[in-house]
Amino acid sequence: QVQLVESGGGLVQPGGSLRLSCAISASEFNEDYYAIGWFRRAPGKDREGLSCITRDDGTTNYADSVKGRFTISRDIAENLVYLQMNSLGFEDTAVYYCAARTVVRGTNLDPYEYDSWGQGTQVTVSS
Repeated sequence: QVQLVESGGGLVQPGGSLRLSCAISASEFNEDYYAIGWFRRAPGKDREGLSCITRDDGTTNYADSVKGRFTISRDIAENLVYLQMNSLGFEDTAVYYCAARTVVRGTNLDPYEYDSWGQGTQVTVSS
């Protein structure tokens, strides 16, 4: 089973940046997960898919709401996936989660296609 731990959240001013990290614990077999995605849940809103990156070739996908501001990347050797977030606004305040696709291949950002989740990290954008 894939285990995920997010870190890097915090308080940031509007226009600022943060980098979130997702530490992945999995076996050495490539079949353990196909991709890692980043999601968020803002107060009173549904969970929103932001970005994902595949394990085999690093293919990425972004939601329109973050395209051009957020960048997903990975460190294969360290089993880490990052989410660099720039130009943050009040609307980016949320709990951010990383999750793994372990059953269905692809880069879809539907949260129901991800089956292992971290505990989340809070990001608050405030002046």
